[in-house]
Amino acid sequence: MRGEYKVPGGKLVAVDVEVESGRLARVSVSGDFFLEPDDALEDIDAALTGLPADASVDQLSAAITGALDPAVQLIGFNADAIGVAVRRALGKATGWDDHTFDVIPATTLPPVEHVALDEVIAHEVAAGTRRPTLRFWDWDSPLVVIGSFQSYRNEIDSDGAAKYGIDVVRRISGGGAMFMEPGNTITYSLVVPSSMVEGLSFERSYAFLDEWVMTALAEVGINAHYVPLNDIASEKGKIGGAAQKRFADGAVLHHVTMAYDIDADKMLEVLRIGREKMSDKGTKSANKRVDPMRSQTGMARDAIIDSFRTSFLAHYASAESSYTDDELARARTLVAEKFGTPEWTHRVP
Repeated sequence: MRGEYKVPGGKLVAVDVEVESGRLARVSVSGDFFLEPDDALEDIDAALTGLPADASVDQLSAAITGALDPAVQLIGFNADAIGVAVRRALGKATGWDDHTFDVIPATTLPPVEHVALDEVIAHEVAAGTRRPTLRFWDWDSPLVVIGSFQSYRNEIDSDGAAKYGIDVVRRISGGGAMFMEPGNTITYSLVVPSSMVEGLSFERSYAFLDEWVMTALAEVGINAHYVPLNDIASEKGKIGGAAQKRFADGAVLHHVTMAYDIDADKMLEVLRIGREKMSDKGTKSANKRVDPMRSQTGMARDAIIDSFRTSFLAHYASAESSYTDDELARARTLVAEKFGTPEWTHRVP
Protein backbone atom coordinates (compact mmCIF):
# COMPACT_ATOMS: atom_id res chain seq x y z
CA MET A 1 0.00 0.00 0.00
CA ARG A 2 1.20 3.50 -0.80
CA GLY A 3 0.27 6.85 0.67
CA GLU A 4 1.43 10.37 -0.15
CA TYR A 5 1.24 13.73 1.58
CA LYS A 6 2.41 17.06 0.18
CA VAL A 7 3.40 19.39 2.98
CA PRO A 8 1.85 22.85 2.29
CA GLY A 9 4.76 25.02 1.27
CA GLY A 10 7.06 22.03 1.66
CA LYS A 11 7.90 18.69 0.12
CA LEU A 12 6.18 15.45 -0.87
CA VAL A 13 6.36 12.52 1.51
CA ALA A 14 5.49 9.00 0.28
CA VAL A 15 5.23 5.77 2.26
CA ASP A 16 5.08 2.21 0.95
CA VAL A 17 3.95 -0.24 3.62
CA GLU A 18 2.46 -3.66 4.20
CA VAL A 19 0.47 -4.98 7.15
CA GLU A 20 1.20 -8.34 8.75
CA SER A 21 -0.67 -9.61 11.81
CA GLY A 22 -2.03 -6.13 12.44
CA ARG A 23 1.36 -4.41 12.38
CA LEU A 24 3.30 -2.32 9.90
CA ALA A 25 5.84 -4.26 7.83
CA ARG A 26 8.35 -3.49 5.08
CA VAL A 27 7.98 0.27 5.57
CA SER A 28 9.74 2.47 3.03
CA VAL A 29 9.63 6.27 3.30
CA SER A 30 10.61 8.35 0.26
CA GLY A 31 10.04 11.77 -1.25
CA ASP A 32 11.63 14.94 -2.59
CA PHE A 33 12.46 16.23 0.89
CA PHE A 34 15.93 16.81 2.38
CA LEU A 35 17.31 14.81 5.29
CA GLU A 36 20.60 15.18 7.13
CA PRO A 37 22.31 12.82 7.71
CA ASP A 38 20.87 10.73 4.91
CA ASP A 39 21.20 7.43 6.78
CA ALA A 40 18.50 8.71 9.17
CA LEU A 41 16.01 7.46 6.58
CA GLU A 42 16.79 3.91 7.69
CA ASP A 43 16.05 4.91 11.28
CA ILE A 44 12.67 6.34 10.24
CA ASP A 45 11.72 3.12 8.43
CA ALA A 46 12.82 1.05 11.43
CA ALA A 47 10.86 3.24 13.86
CA LEU A 48 7.65 2.60 11.95
CA THR A 49 8.16 -1.10 11.36
CA GLY A 50 6.24 -3.21 13.85
CA LEU A 51 3.90 -0.43 15.04
CA PRO A 52 0.19 -1.28 15.25
CA ALA A 53 -1.62 -0.72 11.96
CA ASP A 54 -4.23 1.38 13.79
CA ALA A 55 -1.66 3.75 15.32
CA SER A 56 -2.68 7.39 15.13
CA VAL A 57 -0.67 10.12 13.43
CA ASP A 58 0.44 11.33 16.86
CA GLN A 59 1.65 7.83 17.80
CA LEU A 60 3.48 7.37 14.51
CA SER A 61 5.06 10.80 14.79
CA ALA A 62 6.16 10.17 18.38
CA ALA A 63 7.80 6.88 17.39
CA ILE A 64 9.78 8.60 14.64
CA THR A 65 10.84 11.51 16.83
CA GLY A 66 11.87 9.18 19.63
CA ALA A 67 14.03 7.11 17.30
CA LEU A 68 15.95 10.01 15.75
CA ASP A 69 19.04 11.66 17.15
CA PRO A 70 18.28 15.30 18.07
CA ALA A 71 20.89 16.38 15.53
CA VAL A 72 18.89 14.92 12.61
CA GLN A 73 17.41 17.60 10.35
CA LEU A 74 14.13 17.00 8.49
CA ILE A 75 13.96 19.74 5.85
CA GLY A 76 10.73 20.41 3.98
CA PHE A 77 8.80 17.83 6.01
CA ASN A 78 8.40 16.52 9.57
CA ALA A 79 7.39 13.43 11.50
CA ASP A 80 3.70 14.37 11.39
CA ALA A 81 3.81 14.45 7.57
CA ILE A 82 5.18 10.90 7.54
CA GLY A 83 2.40 9.85 9.90
CA VAL A 84 -0.25 11.30 7.60
CA ALA A 85 1.29 9.51 4.61
CA VAL A 86 1.19 6.21 6.53
CA ARG A 87 -2.47 6.73 7.44
CA ARG A 88 -3.25 7.47 3.81
CA ALA A 89 -1.48 4.31 2.71
CA LEU A 90 -3.68 2.36 5.10
CA GLY A 91 -6.85 4.04 3.84
CA LYS A 92 -7.45 5.85 7.14
CA ALA A 93 -6.68 9.30 5.78
CA THR A 94 -7.55 10.65 2.35
CA GLY A 95 -6.39 13.39 -0.02
CA TRP A 96 -7.78 15.41 -2.89
CA ASP A 97 -7.32 12.59 -5.38
CA ASP A 98 -9.30 10.11 -3.30
CA HIS A 99 -12.65 11.83 -3.83
CA THR A 100 -15.04 13.06 -6.50
CA PHE A 101 -16.51 16.45 -5.65
CA ASP A 102 -19.82 18.16 -6.35
CA VAL A 103 -19.43 21.77 -7.47
CA ILE A 104 -22.46 24.04 -7.05
CA PRO A 105 -22.29 27.35 -8.99
CA ALA A 106 -23.18 30.65 -7.35
CA THR A 107 -26.90 30.51 -6.56
CA THR A 108 -28.78 33.58 -5.31
CA LEU A 109 -30.50 32.89 -2.00
CA PRO A 110 -31.23 34.86 1.17
CA PRO A 111 -27.82 34.94 2.86
CA VAL A 112 -29.13 33.32 6.05
CA GLU A 113 -30.07 30.27 3.96
CA HIS A 114 -26.47 29.94 2.83
CA VAL A 115 -25.45 29.93 6.50
CA ALA A 116 -27.98 27.15 7.14
CA LEU A 117 -26.88 25.18 4.07
CA ASP A 118 -23.40 24.89 5.56
CA GLU A 119 -24.89 22.72 8.31
CA VAL A 120 -27.26 20.80 6.03
CA ILE A 121 -24.58 19.81 3.53
CA ALA A 122 -21.99 19.01 6.20
CA HIS A 123 -24.29 16.38 7.70
CA GLU A 124 -25.01 14.97 4.25
CA VAL A 125 -21.32 14.61 3.43
CA ALA A 126 -20.74 12.96 6.80
CA ALA A 127 -23.59 10.52 6.11
CA GLY A 128 -22.38 9.80 2.58
CA THR A 129 -25.60 11.03 0.97
CA ARG A 130 -23.76 13.83 -0.83
CA ARG A 131 -20.24 13.84 -2.21
CA PRO A 132 -17.68 16.30 -0.87
CA THR A 133 -18.96 19.65 -2.04
CA LEU A 134 -17.62 23.03 -3.14
CA ARG A 135 -20.37 25.63 -3.39
CA PHE A 136 -20.27 29.33 -4.19
CA TRP A 137 -22.54 31.84 -2.47
CA ASP A 138 -24.64 34.59 -3.99
CA TRP A 139 -27.23 36.53 -2.01
CA ASP A 140 -30.00 39.05 -2.45
CA SER A 141 -29.74 41.25 0.67
CA PRO A 142 -27.06 42.69 2.98
CA LEU A 143 -25.99 40.75 6.04
CA VAL A 144 -23.29 40.57 8.67
CA VAL A 145 -22.31 37.00 9.49
CA ILE A 146 -20.60 36.83 12.87
CA GLY A 147 -18.46 33.98 14.13
CA SER A 148 -19.90 31.36 16.43
CA PHE A 149 -18.11 32.73 19.49
CA GLN A 150 -18.20 36.47 18.89
CA SER A 151 -20.04 38.82 21.23
CA TYR A 152 -22.97 40.44 19.44
CA ARG A 153 -22.83 43.73 21.33
CA ASN A 154 -19.06 43.98 21.06
CA GLU A 155 -19.11 43.31 17.32
CA ILE A 156 -22.25 45.02 16.02
CA ASP A 157 -23.27 48.67 16.17
CA SER A 158 -27.04 48.25 16.25
CA ASP A 159 -27.67 51.83 15.13
CA GLY A 160 -25.41 51.42 12.11
CA ALA A 161 -27.00 48.08 11.18
CA ALA A 162 -30.50 49.58 11.46
CA LYS A 163 -29.50 52.65 9.44
CA TYR A 164 -28.56 50.49 6.45
CA GLY A 165 -31.11 47.73 6.95
CA ILE A 166 -28.44 45.10 7.57
CA ASP A 167 -29.40 41.94 9.45
CA VAL A 168 -27.03 39.87 11.57
CA VAL A 169 -26.70 36.08 11.61
CA ARG A 170 -24.40 33.89 13.69
CA ARG A 171 -22.71 31.04 11.81
CA ILE A 172 -21.59 27.64 13.14
CA SER A 173 -17.84 28.22 12.65
CA GLY A 174 -15.54 30.47 14.61
CA GLY A 175 -13.56 33.42 13.31
CA GLY A 176 -14.50 37.01 12.62
CA ALA A 177 -17.37 38.90 11.07
CA MET A 178 -18.19 38.89 7.36
CA PHE A 179 -19.68 42.17 6.07
CA MET A 180 -21.69 40.99 3.09
CA GLU A 181 -23.61 43.25 0.74
CA PRO A 182 -24.67 41.80 -2.63
CA GLY A 183 -21.65 41.80 -4.92
CA ASN A 184 -19.03 42.95 -2.41
CA THR A 185 -17.35 39.66 -1.49
CA ILE A 186 -16.50 36.32 -3.06
CA THR A 187 -17.59 33.58 -0.68
CA TYR A 188 -17.53 29.80 -0.97
CA SER A 189 -17.94 26.77 1.29
CA LEU A 190 -15.97 23.54 0.96
CA VAL A 191 -17.29 20.49 2.83
CA VAL A 192 -15.10 17.37 2.95
CA PRO A 193 -14.97 14.13 4.95
CA SER A 194 -12.97 14.28 8.16
CA SER A 195 -10.56 11.77 6.64
CA MET A 196 -9.11 14.58 4.52
CA VAL A 197 -7.76 16.34 7.62
CA GLU A 198 -6.84 13.15 9.49
CA GLY A 199 -3.77 13.87 11.58
CA LEU A 200 -3.59 17.55 10.57
CA SER A 201 -3.62 20.31 13.14
CA PHE A 202 -6.11 23.10 12.57
CA GLU A 203 -3.32 25.28 11.18
CA ARG A 204 -2.15 22.60 8.75
CA SER A 205 -5.71 21.79 7.72
CA TYR A 206 -6.36 25.44 6.82
CA ALA A 207 -3.33 25.44 4.54
CA PHE A 208 -4.26 22.06 3.05
CA LEU A 209 -7.87 22.98 2.27
CA ASP A 210 -6.77 26.33 0.82
CA GLU A 211 -4.49 24.59 -1.71
CA TRP A 212 -6.97 24.56 -4.59
CA VAL A 213 -7.79 28.26 -4.33
CA MET A 214 -4.11 29.26 -4.47
CA THR A 215 -4.03 27.72 -7.94
CA ALA A 216 -7.32 29.40 -8.85
CA LEU A 217 -6.01 32.78 -7.67
CA ALA A 218 -2.85 32.38 -9.74
CA GLU A 219 -5.03 31.79 -12.79
CA VAL A 220 -6.66 35.22 -12.32
CA GLY A 221 -3.28 36.89 -11.83
CA ILE A 222 -2.89 36.91 -8.04
CA ASN A 223 0.17 35.31 -6.47
CA ALA A 224 -1.39 34.35 -3.14
CA HIS A 225 -0.14 32.52 -0.08
CA TYR A 226 -1.49 31.15 3.19
CA VAL A 227 -0.90 33.21 6.33
CA PRO A 228 -1.46 31.38 9.65
CA LEU A 229 -3.93 30.88 11.13
CA ASN A 230 -6.67 31.54 8.63
CA ASP A 231 -5.78 34.31 6.16
CA ILE A 232 -5.06 34.36 2.43
CA ALA A 233 -2.82 37.18 1.24
CA SER A 234 -0.99 38.48 -1.81
CA GLU A 235 2.12 40.61 -1.92
CA LYS A 236 -0.22 43.62 -1.57
CA GLY A 237 -1.79 42.37 1.67
CA LYS A 238 -4.71 40.32 2.95
CA ILE A 239 -7.38 39.40 0.42
CA GLY A 240 -9.51 37.00 2.42
CA GLY A 241 -10.01 34.85 5.48
CA ALA A 242 -11.21 31.34 6.23
CA ALA A 243 -13.24 29.74 8.99
CA GLN A 244 -13.55 26.07 9.80
CA LYS A 245 -15.85 23.72 11.71
CA ARG A 246 -15.21 20.03 12.36
CA PHE A 247 -18.37 17.99 12.89
CA ALA A 248 -18.41 15.00 15.23
CA ASP A 249 -20.25 12.86 12.67
CA GLY A 250 -17.38 13.01 10.18
CA ALA A 251 -17.29 16.18 8.06
CA VAL A 252 -15.27 19.38 7.93
CA LEU A 253 -16.67 22.74 6.81
CA HIS A 254 -14.09 25.15 5.44
CA HIS A 255 -15.40 28.43 4.08
CA VAL A 256 -13.63 31.48 2.74
CA THR A 257 -14.63 35.08 2.12
CA MET A 258 -12.52 37.34 -0.11
CA ALA A 259 -13.07 41.07 -0.36
CA TYR A 260 -14.14 42.10 -3.85
CA ASP A 261 -15.31 45.71 -3.37
CA ILE A 262 -16.43 46.58 0.16
CA ASP A 263 -17.65 50.02 1.24
CA ALA A 264 -15.30 50.49 4.19
CA ASP A 265 -17.10 53.57 5.52
CA LYS A 266 -20.37 51.68 5.78
CA MET A 267 -18.64 48.64 7.25
CA LEU A 268 -17.08 50.78 9.99
CA GLU A 269 -20.51 52.14 10.90
CA VAL A 270 -21.84 48.62 11.35
CA LEU A 271 -18.89 46.70 12.83
CA ARG A 272 -17.39 47.93 16.09
CA ILE A 273 -14.37 45.62 15.99
CA GLY A 274 -13.87 46.60 12.36
CA ARG A 275 -13.13 50.16 13.43
CA GLU A 276 -10.22 49.06 15.58
CA LYS A 277 -8.84 46.73 12.90
CA MET A 278 -9.12 49.34 10.16
CA SER A 279 -7.59 52.02 12.42
CA ASP A 280 -4.61 49.73 12.98
CA LYS A 281 -4.19 49.59 9.21
CA GLY A 282 -4.25 53.40 8.93
CA THR A 283 -7.57 53.50 7.06
CA LYS A 284 -9.16 56.62 8.51
CA SER A 285 -10.21 58.86 5.63
CA ALA A 286 -13.67 58.77 4.08
CA ASN A 287 -14.68 56.90 0.95
CA LYS A 288 -12.14 54.13 1.39
CA ARG A 289 -12.93 50.79 -0.22
CA VAL A 290 -11.57 47.35 0.50
CA ASP A 291 -11.23 45.94 -3.00
CA PRO A 292 -8.23 43.62 -3.40
CA MET A 293 -9.96 41.15 -5.72
CA ARG A 294 -11.35 43.87 -7.99
CA SER A 295 -8.26 46.06 -8.09
CA GLN A 296 -5.72 43.23 -8.37
CA THR A 297 -7.53 41.31 -11.12
CA GLY A 298 -9.43 44.02 -13.01
CA MET A 299 -12.14 41.37 -13.46
CA ALA A 300 -15.84 41.44 -12.75
CA ARG A 301 -16.84 39.49 -9.64
CA ASP A 302 -18.92 36.97 -11.60
CA ALA A 303 -15.97 36.33 -13.92
CA ILE A 304 -13.67 35.58 -10.98
CA ILE A 305 -16.19 33.16 -9.46
CA ASP A 306 -16.62 31.43 -12.82
CA SER A 307 -12.84 31.15 -13.18
CA PHE A 308 -12.58 29.62 -9.70
CA ARG A 309 -15.31 27.11 -10.53
CA THR A 310 -13.68 26.19 -13.83
CA SER A 311 -10.28 25.82 -12.17
CA PHE A 312 -11.58 23.39 -9.57
CA LEU A 313 -13.42 21.32 -12.18
CA ALA A 314 -10.24 21.16 -14.26
CA HIS A 315 -7.88 20.09 -11.47
CA TYR A 316 -9.97 17.64 -9.45
CA ALA A 317 -12.36 14.77 -10.11
CA SER A 318 -15.59 16.72 -9.92
CA ALA A 319 -18.93 17.46 -11.55
CA GLU A 320 -21.36 20.36 -11.48
CA SER A 321 -24.31 19.91 -9.17
CA SER A 322 -27.18 21.88 -7.64
CA TYR A 323 -29.18 22.05 -4.44
CA THR A 324 -31.99 19.56 -4.03
CA ASP A 325 -35.47 20.65 -3.01
CA ASP A 326 -34.99 18.70 0.22
CA GLU A 327 -31.75 20.52 1.05
CA LEU A 328 -33.35 23.91 0.51
CA ALA A 329 -36.37 22.91 2.60
CA ARG A 330 -34.17 21.73 5.46
CA ALA A 331 -32.13 24.94 5.27
CA ARG A 332 -35.31 27.01 5.57
CA THR A 333 -36.40 24.94 8.55
CA LEU A 334 -33.04 25.60 10.20
CA VAL A 335 -33.47 29.32 9.55
CA ALA A 336 -36.87 29.26 11.26
CA GLU A 337 -35.74 27.12 14.18
CA LYS A 338 -32.13 28.23 14.68
CA PHE A 339 -30.26 30.69 12.50
CA GLY A 340 -33.10 33.22 12.25
CA THR A 341 -33.90 33.25 15.96
CA PRO A 342 -32.77 35.86 18.51
CA GLU A 343 -31.74 33.04 20.86
CA TRP A 344 -29.11 31.80 18.40
CA THR A 345 -28.03 35.21 17.10
CA HIS A 346 -27.52 36.55 20.64
CA ARG A 347 -26.13 33.26 22.00
CA VAL A 348 -23.05 35.24 23.04
CA PRO A 349 -24.53 38.60 24.11
